[in-house]
Amino acid sequence: MNRKFKTHHAARTVALATVALSLAACTTVFESDKVDYRSAKKAAPLDIPPDLTQLQKDNRYAVPDGRGIATASGFQQARGTPAAGPAAVNGAVGPVSTDAVRIERAGNQRWLVVKETPEQLWPQLQAFWPSVGFTVESENLQTGIMETNWAENRAKIPQDIIRRTIGKVFDSAYSTGERDKYRTRLERRPDGSTEIYISHRGAEEVLVGPQKESTTWTSRPSDPGLEAEFLGRLMAQLTGQIKPAEVKQATEAVASAAPEAQHAKLENGKVVVDEGFDRAWRRVGLALDRVGFTVEDRDRVQGIYFVRYVDPDKASKEGFFSKLFGSEDKNKEAQRYRVLVSAVPNATTTDITVQSNDGKPETSETGAKILKLLADELK
Repeated sequence: MNRKFKTHHAARTVALATVALSLAACTTVFESDKVDYRSAKKAAPLDIPPDLTQLQKDNRYAVPDGRGIATASGFQQARGTPAAGPAAVNGAVGPVSTDAVRIERAGNQRWLVVKETPEQLWPQLQAFWPSVGFTVESENLQTGIMETNWAENRAKIPQDIIRRTIGKVFDSAYSTGERDKYRTRLERRPDGSTEIYISHRGAEEVLVGPQKESTTWTSRPSDPGLEAEFLGRLMAQLTGQIKPAEVKQATEAVASAAPEAQHAKLENGKVVVDEGFDRAWRRVGLALDRVGFTVEDRDRVQGIYFVRYVDPDKASKEGFFSKLFGSEDKNKEAQRYRVLVSAVPNATTTDITVQSNDGKPETSETGAKILKLLADELK
């Protein structure tokens, strides 16, 4: 009798669960908020291909003054700049006026221009990323680079009847199969103001194997929409507009910013950008961040970015599908290249070419692929 009751009860439970799942398939809705990284600090370590490992703290935001200092690293050494520390950010200020922040856009690239120095803005950036659910994984004021951890956007999880009922208890059982991380880069302008760039990197879990019996992590394209979302939220925080309606207004303003009439195209083994050297130089830096290059150094006087790049078509399968965090395989397989940004004499355009590590023209298939990646980002 008791056994029969238990069997009937179990069957009824299964039946109810089946009905609930059927309802779930028909009643899926999504949260209205675009991003929700509140679970970022709880995320477990993930497996990821080596081309998604943390970028080196490389890009220098200080502009060389042209007095014989070539590379950014040499420029910093010649200036005797000390390592960033508490004293370096004592010039921090409170919220800036709305007139001191503006949005600039070229193609799908957006950035903020703020009438404050990088040193003044740094503490606010340190506070910003934790406020939106991320942990700052690496930061270096001297190089103007700040990078977050990998985290999941929980706003993408379907809000069906089962999720709403038991999601709070078994929240870890739900996953989007995607992870994001963001890189903030500061560029000091000659007038003392600062350009702020946010670049997104994405990873997704995919099925692999003859029978699709296992999963691994691989890269997914950067999302300009997410970059615009966080630029808007950062702009709201910098100006002290923290009410939900104010944040929404700021993010919409960034997303709808009108692009300037500037274009890039592939032409005779180079990328031709319809803009001057200064703007092209900064945009190439953002493009390299987005695509996933490791920038080891840069020489603004000569217009050279010294980069490492792993061609995914040539990387070994074993090396490609290895650990996400702390993997050294990328450095073993990555090849060194130079990305040369050259102003065209007596013109308002800039040429971008790729060179080998020894400064010779890179005519290989990989060189052409790098140019195509840059042209797509700079359009």
